[in-house]
Amino acid sequence: MQPRDTLRKSSHPIWKGSLLIAMAAMLCACTPASLEDRRPSQAIHSKESADTRLGRMLAPQIAQYPGLTGVVPLPEPLDAFAARMVSIAAAERSIDIQYYIWRDDITGNLLLQALHKAAQRNVRVRLLLDDNGTSGLDGKLAILNAEPNVEVRLFNPFPFRFFKPLGFLTDFRRLNRRMHNKSFTVDGQITIVGGRNIGDEYFDASPGITFTDLDVMAAGPVVAEVSQDFDRYWNSESAYPLEQLVSVPRERKAQALLQDEAGAALRPQAHAYVEAVAKSTFIAKMAAGELNYEWVPVRMVSDDPGKVLGRAQPETMLMARLMDILETPTESVDLISPYFVPTTQGVEAFSSLTQKGVRVRILTNAMEATDVIAVHAGYAKYRRALLEHGISLYELRRTAGIDGPKEKAGPFGSSGSSLHAKTFAVDGERAFVGSFNFDPRSARLNTELGFVIESRALATAIASAFDNDIPYQAYRLTLQDDSIVWNEAGANGSRTLHHEPGGSLWKRLYVGFLAMLPIDPLL
Repeated sequence: MQPRDTLRKSSHPIWKGSLLIAMAAMLCACTPASLEDRRPSQAIHSKESADTRLGRMLAPQIAQYPGLTGVVPLPEPLDAFAARMVSIAAAERSIDIQYYIWRDDITGNLLLQALHKAAQRNVRVRLLLDDNGTSGLDGKLAILNAEPNVEVRLFNPFPFRFFKPLGFLTDFRRLNRRMHNKSFTVDGQITIVGGRNIGDEYFDASPGITFTDLDVMAAGPVVAEVSQDFDRYWNSESAYPLEQLVSVPRERKAQALLQDEAGAALRPQAHAYVEAVAKSTFIAKMAAGELNYEWVPVRMVSDDPGKVLGRAQPETMLMARLMDILETPTESVDLISPYFVPTTQGVEAFSSLTQKGVRVRILTNAMEATDVIAVHAGYAKYRRALLEHGISLYELRRTAGIDGPKEKAGPFGSSGSSLHAKTFAVDGERAFVGSFNFDPRSARLNTELGFVIESRALATAIASAFDNDIPYQAYRLTLQDDSIVWNEAGANGSRTLHHEPGGSLWKRLYVGFLAMLPIDPLL
């Protein structure tokens, strides 16, 4: 038997060689495959699909309101899911879908199955997903991609399929930038844009956390803008055909995945959910062409997809375009953002508005309601400055709406346990709905998409929510004896909390620790 030191010495070159090979493989893998063989494609224009069911249904209203866009808010999660399912079922020419997250759960599988059926009806399906939000879906996406009329592309893909976070170690600068856009366009006739990703928590199909969110369905000229923007991302340097990254599973595995996908609607919880969706009046109204569109001017704003490569010019970014369109508020700003990190620059901007007599009200998640504690820490350190400059701050409670009015919560549907809507109203005249959070990540790192809607009705609904609903669903923060307090309104009266609610002492200390770290640019 050899001495232990001799064994260590003799095995060292083998171990060292293996390590070098592994490191070389990692470095090679961190660069995505070539796009030389990728074929560009373009959206189907509304004129090409005027003879479709959706085209014929919408034509009279589009002709009646030339140059205007019809919008229908989708605050209720069941209606928002129903709108997507009915739209896929009605598709005859094309479906273009772009999302940040697509879950392998009830709603995610129901929509995948619906896309299979659409493709089998000869509908062209293009599915563009940010690779950060496709956990566990490689096999099912590969099977869908194998359909003759389907193309799936992954945006800014991770090189390691089995354990994606490993990619951050080799290419953090690139992989830290994500496509956060959300759009769902059918036959070039209708589109759905807003805050929701695809997953049970966004459509009230989960027994756990449920997000309060907002989308809008739109018809008319803005649909062409969304389609053009989709093409810009679809044909960008960051969109990789799935087949270059993922192989189609072998037959036995493929059959198991298809059975799991088809069985999603058969599970008891899913069955109850499908029945609830079927009872939605939205389905009947949409099928009958009776949706109550509001016809108003709408402008789409989005980031240059080159933003994830660090190549976008400041003037091409959503934030700059948004400010140009909105101009300077003169009366009021009512802002709702789940992940709100204003930074010093944002505090100064809001403060300058209040100094000019503009009323500024902001709703974000309380610590007990947020799903990203680091973002809450990034926001918390700016609370005092905002309050000192006259900004009204509200934080959504985890038990939102239990003691408040039982009707729908203004433009945000039934109350949820965590805020996810990204919207704001200016001067009671116009509103923004989209994917943009007021945080450094949305402003500088991720790409975003949204609508600026010249709708007094929608803007007024957002303002009314602050007047009537939000006080029952959120803590109102004020300064008392130079300390921040949380004021809670309920059916049995009001109470004032002198410590941040919804967290233990250790959690509050942890938030305080995170707030001291220089992590704002990552939030």
